[in-house]
Amino acid sequence: MKYLLLLLLLPFGLHAQQITNQRVYDTIPFIPEHTPQRLALFAKEPIVTGKIIFLGNSITEMGDWKKVTGDTTVINRGIGGDITFGVLKRLKDITDRQPSKVFLLIGINDIGKDIPDPVIADNELKIVKEIHSKCRQTKIYVESVLPVNSTVNHFPQHYDKEEHVLALNKLLQANAAAGNYTFVDIFHLFVDADGRLQAQYTYEGLHVKPAAYVVWVDYLRKMGYL
Repeated sequence: MKYLLLLLLLPFGLHAQQITNQRVYDTIPFIPEHTPQRLALFAKEPIVTGKIIFLGNSITEMGDWKKVTGDTTVINRGIGGDITFGVLKRLKDITDRQPSKVFLLIGINDIGKDIPDPVIADNELKIVKEIHSKCRQTKIYVESVLPVNSTVNHFPQHYDKEEHVLALNKLLQANAAAGNYTFVDIFHLFVDADGRLQAQYTYEGLHVKPAAYVVWVDYLRKMGYL
């Protein structure tokens, strides 16, 4: 876990001088060398259908979903540094497995790359529609992007864009009917009185600690999603 967190944070230090708010946004995941490693690992796994899949970026990858859900058949399809464009490229691995449920959490890295909020939301709609077209029985849950906390030590400054998190979450909620998905607000579980990610749940203001996943899954169960 410590190695993964170090890997996820490394690019932010290397590119600290990168100019943001560029007119042509960057659609390459933050850690491009990590993606083929994870995809190779996924390809080695047998195709088992009808299971629950957690799909997303490093926040999903770092979750021990089998342990926290108590379900050893749960599939983790998180890739550190991934963005919505990356998820769109790897959906065959998801649809081949004909999952019973997909929990999608993606978008914070898109925000870090200054991809416009409507583009991110539209990509999430495309992801959902592609899954629905190939897996008609699959229930899809699109989860809100989590809050961030720029006051925590070692916070990666690419993500100091709280207003975009709020705007994207509104779009994801608004698109739920059009996308035939369930919008799940997990933002409220971890936000403090100042609108930031609660310090007790985070390593550096972006990624969350194991205790957060327990709260997260308890909420999914409470709402009847798991």
